[in-house]
Amino acid sequence: MDRVLLVAALLAALTAALHIFAGGTDVAAPLLASAMEGEPKLTLYATWHMASVAMALSAVALVVGSLPRYALAARYLVLFISLLWCAFGGVFLLVALSQPGGGWLFKLPQWTLLLPVGGLGLWATRRRPATRPTAG
Repeated sequence: MDRVLLVAALLAALTAALHIFAGGTDVAAPLLASAMEGEPKLTLYATWHMASVAMALSAVALVVGSLPRYALAARYLVLFISLLWCAFGGVFLLVALSQPGGGWLFKLPQWTLLLPVGGLGLWATRRRPATRPTAG
C-alpha cells in the first residue's frame, strides 16, 4: 500500500467531511437564506454540492490508487485528481490574495487542506514507476 497516497486520501476524506458538514452550516445555509435571486442562488448551491461530490469521490479514488493491485491502472487518475486539488487550492489562494485589505488567507483557509492533498498525490505519482517491473 502506498502510505503517502493513503494519507492524501484520508486528508481528502476529512476535507470532504468538513466541506459537507461545516460548509453546510457556514456557507450553504447562509447562501440559501440570502436575498440573492433564485437562479444564481441555486446555481451556487448546486456548485457547492458538486464540490462535495468531487471531493468525496476523489478521496475514494485515492484510496483505490493507494492499493498495490490498482496502483498502475490508477496512476493517471491519481495524477489528474492531484492536479485538480492543486488547482482548487490555487484558486482559493488567488482569490484570497487579490482581496484588498489583507487577512483573507485565514478567512478563506481552504487552500491549507486542498494543496496538501494535491501535493501528496503528485509526490506519490512521482515516486512510482510508470510501468510494471519486469522479472529478471
